[in-house]
Amino acid sequence: MARRPLPRILSSGSASITRSREFARTAADNATDVLHPLITITRGLRLLAGAGRQKWAATPKDKRGPTLFTVAACVFVVALIPYGSVLALVTVMGAAAWKGRERTPAKTGPDEAETGRLRSLYEALVPYFSVADDPSPLFAHGGDWDKVFSGYEFDGNGRPTRLQVTYPAYFTDSEAASRIRIEQLLHAKSGRGREYHFAWDEEGNRLVMSVLDALPTSIGAQRFVTAPGETVLGFTDGDAVQRTVPVNDGDETRDAPPVVWRTGARSTEPHLLVVGQPGSGTTTLMRSIALQALQHGDILIIEGSGTGEYACLNGRDGVLAVECGLAGALATLEWAAHETERRLIAANRARQSGHPAPDDIKRPLWILLDRPSVLGHLAAADGKPDPQELLQVPLRHGRAANVTVVVTDQFDSLDTLGETVRTHTRARAVLGDCSRDQVESVLGTEPHTTPTPDVPPGRGYARLGTGPVLRLQVPATPDPYDEATSEAQRQAVLGLLPGLQSPAEETAPVAASVPDPAMPRTVIAAVAVEGMAVGD
Repeated sequence: MARRPLPRILSSGSASITRSREFARTAADNATDVLHPLITITRGLRLLAGAGRQKWAATPKDKRGPTLFTVAACVFVVALIPYGSVLALVTVMGAAAWKGRERTPAKTGPDEAETGRLRSLYEALVPYFSVADDPSPLFAHGGDWDKVFSGYEFDGNGRPTRLQVTYPAYFTDSEAASRIRIEQLLHAKSGRGREYHFAWDEEGNRLVMSVLDALPTSIGAQRFVTAPGETVLGFTDGDAVQRTVPVNDGDETRDAPPVVWRTGARSTEPHLLVVGQPGSGTTTLMRSIALQALQHGDILIIEGSGTGEYACLNGRDGVLAVECGLAGALATLEWAAHETERRLIAANRARQSGHPAPDDIKRPLWILLDRPSVLGHLAAADGKPDPQELLQVPLRHGRAANVTVVVTDQFDSLDTLGETVRTHTRARAVLGDCSRDQVESVLGTEPHTTPTPDVPPGRGYARLGTGPVLRLQVPATPDPYDEATSEAQRQAVLGLLPGLQSPAEETAPVAASVPDPAMPRTVIAAVAVEGMAVGD
């Protein structure tokens, strides 16, 4: 059966009604735009009147009379001033317009996108924070995330920058594997490419995840405000240490939190081991330590790679030797071992006789060994002893003899380091792009942060003895003879170098004291003891 068309009056009536609604809406919008100043002033007058009533209600009754008299006197004075009434009216209207202006409402909670991300994080944590026989689970599919996320912050891109999670008490937060699974999950769901810090409160069953700001790389080589026996390895987060030092950062001077390594007779970590990837900044850290050590001591530098990274130190005051070859390295380390024995014997004789230690053993001696694994391979090929064997005496007795050893190497040669080096280098630093397992293999524990894949040279972690793992950024100390070094950094490093030795000093106490490498150890020890007796 064919449908009959609607009457003309009905079909045309709906169109006219639609046009009427659009006309009315347009008229209302235009009226609102025209009357917007009046609406703003009216709203402001209402707010001012409300504030006045509250102020009057809060005024004690015994002070209302004087207050009313003061207001009346002010009104009378304004009325007597020429154009006072007009000025008063303009002032009131201006105050009302300012008070009644439209303000952006304060954000009281997460928006739709942030709520969706929190919901996603909650659902992802359900399999890890729930068990089947829990009668009242905190985490359940489709549950309420407000109960477990007690604090959260987001950046401009909608990614969380801080998140506080409350988890059930039966979660195995004392096991490292369980904590790592949660940290990896939150890292992946919150956004990669940033460094996260995880603080586990095992007593309160809370986990706080926060995004860390990148450590500044603009701090270069300079004189740091430290006491003798203190060396600045680099700089870390402000809340990780309780001390700051003034530094020159570009054109300004500010306070920065340093990672201070203490050496000497009372140090609990007298020797340092630095491990990193190629190009991670281990040589930069070694060069920075050398410049600081030269302020109060003498240094021996043995470079296994033979690339000439320490050529700027050759022939300087306080630099006893800079060796790159195997023969020179063995002879220098042989002398360092006997120098350590000589210092021990001299200190023991002074204590037995009741005299202070001689001045020649008070000055610190630093042994800086870069890439000993390369020298070890060369020594094995030539049938000579491994240079690490000659470090046993300085490593074992260096603290009492005021001798400090710093060893740097790369991860691919970490298994070639001897047991003595591993045992006595209790201060550790890891630089460059490395996994959590690599960091743990060197520092003995995992960091509380997630390593980022892209790190600048000199960025890593440090741990002094049994202390906490600290983020580390080594001060920029490039080779001043490298063409890629900027002029500002070149001048900064050259300004810290001591003066060149005179021709008389270039005969070096090292060269004069180094025994013949072919001489047996027992004969060398006898010669060393005899030399000490003559010196006394």
